[in-house]
Amino acid sequence: MKKNIAIIMGGYSSEYGISLKSGKVVYDYLDKEKFNCFPIHISKSKWVFVDENDKETPVNRHDFSLVKNGQKINFDCVFNAIHGSPGENGLLQAYFELMNIPQTSCDFYQAALTFNKRDLLSVLKPYGIKCAPSFYLNKGDVVNEKEIIEKVKLPCFVKANKSGSSYGISKVYKKEELKKAIDLAYMEDDEIIIEGFLDGTEVSVGVITFEGKTKVLPITEIVSENDFFDYEAKYEGKSQEITPARISKKQEENVTKLAKKIYEILKMKGFSRGEYIFLDNEPYLIEINATPGLTKESILPKQALQAGISLSALFENAISEVLV
Repeated sequence: MKKNIAIIMGGYSSEYGISLKSGKVVYDYLDKEKFNCFPIHISKSKWVFVDENDKETPVNRHDFSLVKNGQKINFDCVFNAIHGSPGENGLLQAYFELMNIPQTSCDFYQAALTFNKRDLLSVLKPYGIKCAPSFYLNKGDVVNEKEIIEKVKLPCFVKANKSGSSYGISKVYKKEELKKAIDLAYMEDDEIIIEGFLDGTEVSVGVITFEGKTKVLPITEIVSENDFFDYEAKYEGKSQEITPARISKKQEENVTKLAKKIYEILKMKGFSRGEYIFLDNEPYLIEINATPGLTKESILPKQALQAGISLSALFENAISEVLV
């Protein structure tokens, strides 16, 4: 009997449109002979099933069900393709746990932790995980530019603490640019992380649970045409994403070992993608994405293909892992 799979997409953040693209790719590649697939668009104003004719059917949030052609549909599994809130920060993970519905991403605590860059780095530092020097601000804090620059040096990155797809991020070269960058980051979040610039090769490392085991995917080198890996570089072709990365064997071994270690320390599940920068042979952690992009331009699907895993197999495995 075919399983009913809800593919949730959209969300409450600036990543809404990207998430819709990810969800469509998942829908297109899941085997319809095995699964009844239901695209579910989630926004602050409504949760709806959207059929092939763009007709919307409301989702009952009391039990996450819907009625189609007079028949009530319950879901065997939820495929999470939401980037940002509420699909990447633990809110929906907790909701589906309460509903007792399996879902493909990590558990709610891991989602909340990885979504919060400051908390993630604080948890991992005792395990010897290296990262850039950082300074934290909350909205309303007095901004002491001299203190910030003494801690992180220039240039530095100003980022929204809880955001993705490079929204709200700026690279700052001069003290005079700091306030504008902070104001931009506050448009995305009320918490900010300011990090020192690490001058080295940037790589992206996908880690997934595949056939019951932690699997590190082929490593991608990020070469941005812009000053850093910003939104344009990620989604508008302003970068080269080279898989496998042009790094030394030692660098490959070190970052593979580290990515697997972090995934297992945090007790992650499903898909994840970590960003690292090498200083000599040592990888420094930048961030972890718990629901990385699944569009055709996205890094993790390309890494899976490089590893010999088709997108159909990748997505079906994510469902199989949680239906055991």
